[in-house]
Amino acid sequence: MSNRHLRSGELAKLAGVSTDALRHYERVGVLGRPARTAAGYRQYPREAADRVRLVRGAMAVGFRLEELARILRVRDRGGAPCRQVYGLAAGKLDELDRKIAELTALRARLAEIVRRWEARLDGTPEGQRTGLLESLVVESPVVENLIAPPSGKSGCNET
Repeated sequence: MSNRHLRSGELAKLAGVSTDALRHYERVGVLGRPARTAAGYRQYPREAADRVRLVRGAMAVGFRLEELARILRVRDRGGAPCRQVYGLAAGKLDELDRKIAELTALRARLAEIVRRWEARLDGTPEGQRTGLLESLVVESPVVENLIAPPSGKSGCNET
C-alpha cells in the first residue's frame, strides 16, 4: 500500500476490526470522520490504523469508548491528558481489585457449599432428593415478619 488513503474494508482488515466497529468508533468520537470519495466511500488517513489499534489496546485493559473519546479529544486539540488517563487506569485497578476480592470470597463460599453437598450426597441413596438448592435459602427477618402467622393466631396484641 502506498501513501493513499484507506477504504473502510482496508482499514478494518489492517486494524483487526469490522467495518461496523469503525463506524461505531466514528459515532462515539474515538475515530475522526473520514473524507468521502465522490461515490461516498470513506477514505481514512493511514494514521487511522494506529488510532484504532490504540483504542483496542485501551479497551483491552478496561477503558470505555466514552472515556477514550474524551481523552482523545483533549489530545487531538494539543492537550496532555496523561494525568486523566493515569487516574482512570488507577480507578480501574482499584475496581478490579475489589471485584477479585468479591470473587475470591464467592469462590471460598461455593467451595464450602460443594464440600457440604458432596458429604450430603454421599449419605443419600441414589434417586432420593437431598434438598441441595433448598439449603441455599437464606431466611430474611424482614420477609419473615411479613408472612402471616399460622391460622388461629392473629399476630396482634389484643387487649
